[in-house]
Amino acid sequence: MNEQEIAHQQAMILFDRAYRLQQQGELANAMLLYQRSITIQPTAEAHTFLGWTYSLLERHDEAIEECYKAIAIDPTYGNPYNDIGVYLIDQEQYEEAISWLKQALTAPRYEAPQFPRFNLGRVYERLGDYTEAIHWYQAALEIDPLYLPAEWAKNLLLGKLN
Repeated sequence: MNEQEIAHQQAMILFDRAYRLQQQGELANAMLLYQRSITIQPTAEAHTFLGWTYSLLERHDEAIEECYKAIAIDPTYGNPYNDIGVYLIDQEQYEEAISWLKQALTAPRYEAPQFPRFNLGRVYERLGDYTEAIHWYQAALEIDPLYLPAEWAKNLLLGKLN
């Protein structure tokens, strides 16, 4: 195994440990391990997940910066586009969120394409465009019929309209 492969393997081990800590709520330790992973070998995933950790601490500007770094490393990776959209939603910047979420829709490498569709539904619901919101909630459900947040949001909105 050459040095580059060893570095990649070390970075992935640190990333995995960071993710586990993040899931356990140990955010400070998770951030440190994501940062160490990035130091060894920067990846779009590590920057995106470090950003997600920042967002859990309501450090949205830093979270967005990490997503920009992720996109610079791999513009085909869909998660950071969606995540920027979510952070903008959290900051009530709905119009700005739309373009980022739509970029996530076209990202070639994205394992959860229902997320930007659901988040577009959230944006349009907040903007008062309920027809468009229902369309996007339904689009998320077409990809993942068991994605309960989209089902709940759609049903709640339909209930409000009756």
